This record gives sequence, structure tokens and C-alpha cells, in this order.
Amino acid sequence: MTRRACSLIFLAAGAGFLLLAQAPPRKPRIAVGGISAESNSLYPRAVPMRESSPVANREEWLAETSKANTVASGVLAAAKQTGLEIYPVLRAGASSLGYVEKTSFERALDKLVDQLQNARPPFDGVILILHGAMVVDGYPHGDAEVVRRVRAAMGRGFPIVVTHDFHANVSEEIVRDSDVLITYKENPHLDTKARGEQAATILARMIRGEVKPVQAIAKPPMIVNIVYQDTFHEPYKPITDESRRLEREHAKILAASVPGGYQWADVPAMGPSAIVVTDNDPELARREAQRLSDLLWGIRHRLVFRSPDAATAVRDAMASDRFPVVLMDTGDNIGGGSAGDGTFLLNELVKQKAQGWVVVISDAEANQAAFQAGVGGAFDQLVGGKTDKIHGDPVRVRGRVKSLHDGNYVETEVRHGGGRYQSMGLTAVIEVEGSTRDLPNLLLLTRRPTSPNSLHQLISNGVYPQRQRILVAKGTTAPRAAYEPIAARIVEVNTGGATDINPARFTFRHVRRPLFGLEEGR
Repeated sequence: MTRRACSLIFLAAGAGFLLLAQAPPRKPRIAVGGISAESNSLYPRAVPMRESSPVANREEWLAETSKANTVASGVLAAAKQTGLEIYPVLRAGASSLGYVEKTSFERALDKLVDQLQNARPPFDGVILILHGAMVVDGYPHGDAEVVRRVRAAMGRGFPIVVTHDFHANVSEEIVRDSDVLITYKENPHLDTKARGEQAATILARMIRGEVKPVQAIAKPPMIVNIVYQDTFHEPYKPITDESRRLEREHAKILAASVPGGYQWADVPAMGPSAIVVTDNDPELARREAQRLSDLLWGIRHRLVFRSPDAATAVRDAMASDRFPVVLMDTGDNIGGGSAGDGTFLLNELVKQKAQGWVVVISDAEANQAAFQAGVGGAFDQLVGGKTDKIHGDPVRVRGRVKSLHDGNYVETEVRHGGGRYQSMGLTAVIEVEGSTRDLPNLLLLTRRPTSPNSLHQLISNGVYPQRQRILVAKGTTAPRAAYEPIAARIVEVNTGGATDINPARFTFRHVRRPLFGLEEGR
């Protein structure tokens, strides 16, 4: 071989070495998925876990997800800044009205673990988007079982970051098996995207070796009734503010969460929690978690249960001199797992001959009758109260079909949960007898229950809430972000149903005792 040939080979080899040396490092591959349910286990029904449609095109999923304000949206936003490469894995969910059936849960969990364990190239970490109040037949804390299985499959060194809803019932087990657990700070849930950003940022720092998270949990022996879980007002707001201050002012505190808990899950972990994540300082995590827990305990005597019944609430709303008055139908709280066909307030509005009201009821049978009658057709049906015997009796409604709609709408503002595209299924608007042109009584009949987190639930169906006198929203706190800007007054009404806000009306067998708020004389 000539000297020239040898030189060319050497130069080529050197160039190849240079190219290899300059090749950009591989971005960490992060899985995002989860199995989620907010289980009202006090309702005696098993509900199946249903898997979401598989993601056929990752690029389309990335583009679509980035438009919303969800946890996943926040993960994607932070990933662009921190150099993470995000891959969707299995997402599954179950209805809130009851506990999750075990077989379908196991099937979904096996699939999730398989996707994580057998990914090629392997994943470098996972962000599990869980709710925190999932009760499964056989697993009182279904979320903890998800994390336990993932940890067992992936090993102790595999980074696992978990996000939870504000209504999470957090257990010591899930804190032990995850590296980082973050819950929403806000209720209504307006910070979902921010929590996703926080989760992804901490995970990126873990992978780069910049932080070594450790975490601690403390749980005060109490419940915080959902009526008092509004983090934008007293008495909960100062505690939420303190969790923000800790993250903002203390460099070693990576996350501080004070979820209010979910009172319709009869499980040992039910109730509020304080979880603090620090950078390799377990004593600081323990001390600050206990201090936040003590702050929660300190507000217990301000959580006195006092809400009017349906008859009183309607009478007071009719007598108001400022409108609209928003009546929260707390016993039929769709977001909390109720059926959406409670009739206690509808019955009182009809009986007391109120004018200018709006009620949304999920009743597929009455909805179908309205579609058969067509626009302008007469309507005379028994409405609501058909799911069970605890949400009120069916109410006779007479009137005419005002309009028919597909039930789809878009929420462009940041509202509870951060979702953008919503659907109630086919929706009929009934103008109920007693209406006038200026003060119509409007009943919206939907095919399926949809939490009233957006005014577009009404506006998309030709209903302008500012023009009405009384608006009924089937929730407790979640609708506030949408309704507070237009409401003269918001009243939480003590209606019956699966989400009755009076815990004395339920029998708890599995919660830890004593719990302030459940015990007599406390």
C-alpha cells in the first residue's frame, strides 16, 4: 500500500472519529401514560377499566396534546426545554360511579408494564399520570398498586415521577415506591399544565444527575369536606400559598403538595395529605411535610358543615336582587362520580314556579324523545331520577323542543382539568312551560353526563348564562372557574345523591379512625 493510500485511510478514519465525537448525545426517552379513576367506592357498583385508543401516530399525538392545558401538555412543554423525548404509552380510565372491576384493571396494568419493560430502545424514565383516588376490587389504593408493579418491573434505579389530582387520597406506599409525587395545587384544577411542567423538569434534572429526590408524607387525622376544598379562597388558600412559597424560596425543596383528599372513597388513606420532595434531604422533607400537615389540622374547626337544602336554595335564589345565582348541585357532582340525573333542584324549580332557570340533565331516554319530536315539537316526559333511588324521583316536564345539537364544544380558556375538546353527546334544549321570551326556563337533555367545567356547555347550545336568573351546575368546586366571572352569587346546595356532601349520610368501614369530620362530638 502506498504512503498516499495510507494517508487517505488515516484521514478518513480521523474524519469518522471526528463525526462520532461530534454526534449529539441521545435524548432521554421518557414514557408518559397511566391508569386513572376517581372511584366513589361508597356506591355499590363495579365499573370496568377501559383503555384509550392506542396512539397510531406519535407526531399527531404530540401536536394534539400540546394544544390543551393538561398534565401531558405540560410534560411536552417542559420536554422541549429540557431535552426529553416523550413517548405515549397506555392510558386507561374508569367511570367514577363505583369501584374498579379487578380483571380489567389487571389487564390494563399488565399491558402498561409490558410496554415499559419491553420498549426498544429502553425508556430512561416514566411520568405516570394517575388520579390518586382509584379504588379497585382487591386493591384499596389502586394507584399505589400501579406504581408498585412498575417499580417491581423496572427496578429501584428507574426514575418514576407520579402526578395526582388535588382530590388524591395519598398513601405511604405510593410515596415509598415513587421517586417524586406531585399533586395539583389548585381546585378548580387550573394548574394541570404547570404540574406537568414541574414533573418533567424534575425528571430531567434527575436524569442529568443534578438532583436526588427524596420525599416524605404526613396525614392529619381529618377529612376536608369538598365544600371547603376551594384553594382560591379561605380556609384552604393560605395552605396552598405556603406550598408555593416553599417551592419558590427553598432551593432544596423540589415540590410541595397539600391535596384535599376524596371523601367518597372508603379506604384507609382517605383524607388530606402533605407531601414534600427535597433534593437529598430526608429530614427537611419530613419536617416540612409535618408542618404542612399541622396547618391542615389547624383549620379543622373552620370546616363546619352548613349548606341549604334544595327547597331553601331555590326560594332564596328567586328572592335575590342580583342575578344569575348559581346553585351547585353537590349531591349530583358529575366530576365526583355522580350520575348527572339528579332531580332535587329541578323539582323545586318547577314546583316553586321559578323563572329564568337552566338545568342540565343526563337522560338518554328523554333525550331520544326530544330528538324524535324534532325542533318545535311538543315535549312531555318524565325526566331524570332513573339511575337509582338516591338522586330524586323523575320529574314531569312539559314544553317544546327549542333546539337540537351534537353536544360538542371547545373550551379555549384554562378551566378545571385543562381539557379543550368536550362532548356531551347529542343534546336537546327544552323550553319548559312557564317560560317567557325574556326569562325562558331551559332544560338541556344530554346523552351522557358531562362535568359543567365550561360555560360553553351552555353557550354552544344557544343558552346565554348571563341572561338567566338561576343556573344549576352539577358540581361543587370544579365549575367555579367558569361560573365565578358571571355569577352574582354561588351557593353549594346540600342535595342528595352519590356525592352527598354530608358524610354522616354514609357508612364508612375502612377509613382509619379517628378522623375529625366523621367522629361524633369532634
